[in-house]
Amino acid sequence: MNGPRFSFIQALGHELHVSEWGSRFNPALIMWHGLARTGRDFDELAAALSDSYFVICPDTIGRGLSSWSSTPEADYTIDFYSNLAVALLDHYNMDMAAWIGTSMGGMIGMSLAAGQHASRLSCLVVNDIGPEVPKSATDRIVQYVSEQPVFETMGDAEAWLRSAYAPFGPANPIFWRRMVRTSVRRTYHGKITLHYDPNIIQQFSPTAGVVSSWTDYATIERPTHVIRGIHSDILTPNTLARMQQEGPKPSVTQIRGCGHAPTLSRPEDIQCVRQILTSLQS
Repeated sequence: MNGPRFSFIQALGHELHVSEWGSRFNPALIMWHGLARTGRDFDELAAALSDSYFVICPDTIGRGLSSWSSTPEADYTIDFYSNLAVALLDHYNMDMAAWIGTSMGGMIGMSLAAGQHASRLSCLVVNDIGPEVPKSATDRIVQYVSEQPVFETMGDAEAWLRSAYAPFGPANPIFWRRMVRTSVRRTYHGKITLHYDPNIIQQFSPTAGVVSSWTDYATIERPTHVIRGIHSDILTPNTLARMQQEGPKPSVTQIRGCGHAPTLSRPEDIQCVRQILTSLQS
């Protein structure tokens, strides 16, 4: 088990913080996180798969240790994130990589798979997202992301994060302790707040365009698998059923005890993902 190593990469006028795992001689695997999260969410999965893959887990701009945008209306969009992903592939000289994307990361993966760079994905694993998201769910996300809390202590921050992200499902204490450390930053006044730029909700603004679409999804030909938290309000049963009938017609795994979105950090989930990747690339 190798890593993590950490790099800062210049891409499209931004500085991306990337966690790297495993040997660069292994097949490439990109793991891309959700809206208000970081690449460190994948530590357990990346560590386990680093025996077979060179895994890179970026912090999207506006999150974690990556740079923030001075033009959020232009940069905090799925289209721009997709361009960043291509720049990342170019930086590492990756002609092709497998892709695991949670929520927003799944949107970026679907965007790539439906576009001119589709051939650079060997396969696509989409974690709890689809081409259509209920407005009630996006409203909930926008509300909690835009209202950044301020904490006095790390203990307060951990209690808040455990409550806010309870739908992630069961995870061991190591996951939660790391999540707290990689989810917060100090304010100018020494208080503690969350690690991201509140402007990341630009992704959902009317000027940002369609978040995803069934038309684009229908063009995807890459081998695809969809993971869903059984209690998810983001990827509904109806949307999942339609996904299975259109485009890549993916196989599906539903994970019990989770909503949006499964952490993929438990040993049984890691083994499941390993098997999914093997199946998609066989």
